[in-house]
Amino acid sequence: MPSIRELALRIRDRRLTAEDLVEQCLDTIFRRDDEVNAFITILADEARERARRADRELAHNQDLGILHGIPLSIKDLIDMEGQPTTAASKIRVGHRATSDAPVLARLKASGVVVVGKCNLHEFAFGTTGEDSAFGPTRNPRAPRHMAGGSSSGSAASVAAGMAMASVGTDTGGSIRIPAAACGVVGLKPTLGELSTDGVVPLAPTLDHVGPLGLTVDDVTVVYRIMAGDHVTVKKDPQDGRVANHRHATARLGVPTRYFLDLLDTDVSRAFVDMLARLREAGCHIEEVNIPHADTIATTYRHTQLYEAFQCHRQMLETRGNDYSPEVYQRLAAGRALSEEDYLQTQRDRLVLRSEVDAVLEEVVALVLPTLAFPAPPLGSKRLVLGGQSSDLRSLSLRLTQLFNLTGHPAITLPCGTTPSGLPCATQLVGRRDKTAALLALASRYESVIGMTR
Repeated sequence: MPSIRELALRIRDRRLTAEDLVEQCLDTIFRRDDEVNAFITILADEARERARRADRELAHNQDLGILHGIPLSIKDLIDMEGQPTTAASKIRVGHRATSDAPVLARLKASGVVVVGKCNLHEFAFGTTGEDSAFGPTRNPRAPRHMAGGSSSGSAASVAAGMAMASVGTDTGGSIRIPAAACGVVGLKPTLGELSTDGVVPLAPTLDHVGPLGLTVDDVTVVYRIMAGDHVTVKKDPQDGRVANHRHATARLGVPTRYFLDLLDTDVSRAFVDMLARLREAGCHIEEVNIPHADTIATTYRHTQLYEAFQCHRQMLETRGNDYSPEVYQRLAAGRALSEEDYLQTQRDRLVLRSEVDAVLEEVVALVLPTLAFPAPPLGSKRLVLGGQSSDLRSLSLRLTQLFNLTGHPAITLPCGTTPSGLPCATQLVGRRDKTAALLALASRYESVIGMTR
């Protein structure tokens, strides 16, 4: 599949029209979405009209930037003027947004064509993509397997070729987990870097918005526009593919204790193989330690449950039966946490943030797997790793949730496949407020990380 940059050049060279490109995506949606179920709302008529308008604008030299005429999808947690924001829940039936979320408004101003709003785990409170009032999203690479969550439809739409990129949200890994499961690239920027206004909240101090795409450059382009930059079709000296120190040796840290304790055999093998390729490419890789890693799961759980309960308190009391049972149970569990519990959790959170900061003073980025296992079959509740049976949700969050607590930017890239063809993924984590530097690093080593076995 061509990159966004290549497609943008073809449109301007008149080797391709925006209308044809959008029609290709819509054709894929109509052929495959009954099986994949990536979309809640398909905006076919609106997308066709916007694509035709993009072609007319470009023909009259009204170029809005690299995304002009490019088809994207958005998670149905994000407001789009005139359209429902369902959050995949019966609770929000009848809702219709009166304005665009700021991140979407910036994308629209750059000329994107929104082909539809994507399915998700209800209220973004799950890692499988199965609990949705509109049915589960299926992995387009293996339809009997999960797409991951909560941005399940966003990842699936990109992996299936239904959109050139997508916008998702990430509270504990909800961009990175489905991106890893579906074999695409997903970015969680630094906490607070992109506005979450106009996005249905789950846990406000953990919530992030970010892009998914097929390549690091695709993700970089969408991220930069969401952040307010103007990106032209001509190669931009700031774009993620251009690194001033392309041949410099990167010093990367692998957090071993806790993070590598429970890994599927195939995921572990793919990660070890990928580290060997990075070393061959000149990277210096060393083991690092997060001293209080054993507090991550509890700190994350208490933060998320307390904040999510506060967001949903009234609806839980008045419309509890309209939630899917598992999402209701998790939301209601926050009732047991006191304000003092929450405040102590936030103190523990600051300790973890300072420890990650300290490690990143010694290395330019952390490198670790994104998901401890390949996408499991639909309906799975538990997995056996390291000789022990564990809850699937807890295992799904194990390698991603820390960086929502600490706010560090993190990007996931495919790093190989299992013998049965399921994707494996690697996560790079950078310094806070240095998302652009992380993207440049990921771009520099994308071809090394992304080699398949």
